[in-house]
Amino acid sequence: MLGLLLPPDTGSYHFEGGEMLATDTDQASIRNRKIGFVFQEHRLLPQFTVLDNTLLPTLASQSQADDLQTAYACRLMELTGIADLAYKYPSTLSGGESSRTALCRAMVMAPALLLADEPTGQLDAANSRNIVSLLKQLNKELGTTILMVTHSVEVAAAAQRILTLENGAIQ
Repeated sequence: MLGLLLPPDTGSYHFEGGEMLATDTDQASIRNRKIGFVFQEHRLLPQFTVLDNTLLPTLASQSQADDLQTAYACRLMELTGIADLAYKYPSTLSGGESSRTALCRAMVMAPALLLADEPTGQLDAANSRNIVSLLKQLNKELGTTILMVTHSVEVAAAAQRILTLENGAIQ
């Protein structure tokens, strides 16, 4: 619901001063520009390089990324330590590198909100710490609000605020 992929069963959802409806095409445009997603499964397209995978969201409204978008994607890749992998393909990446590529892809439109579903769930402890550190850095440097779902107590401990879901209710 927060990502505007599904409408709420009851109530309403307001984002950046307006009510959001998942079925509204204007809202879909807002979702594509203002909300970034990092899914449990990275879903990197195997036929595209790391840079091309990172730039995919920019193609929702145009046929190719412009120079400014490409420069921003490269900056994100530098921040996440994968700039040297720009022309590599997903099949050659480690789990941590794939996670960082997915994170760059989610951030390339400079979203106001990043929704991260278990971004460290498939990673070892070192790569998990790296991703959490990167999320904190992106929050600090870019001002992006990050809402992350995790089952890891260690990952949750790094958050500024922790909400839990118990019996279908947010605590």
